[in-house]
Amino acid sequence: MSEKISRNVLLYTDEDGIWIAEVPSLPGCNSFGETREDALNRIREAIEVYIEALEQDGLTIPGEYDNVELVNG
Repeated sequence: MSEKISRNVLLYTDEDGIWIAEVPSLPGCNSFGETREDALNRIREAIEVYIEALEQDGLTIPGEYDNVELVNG
């Protein structure tokens, strides 16, 4: 597996109280859980699987900010 890269994770609850975790620098990499801890554990696993799939396909692993659009508010 490649070197470890820290990833920012968006963590919030939906209208039903389910915790949602999204990784902006890895489009489509998201998960959820009944608790905050569950969502964080699942997103860690999702990040590993996502990056392993990129490596297996010979694709570039995005940096933390490669795919994030910054919006001035």
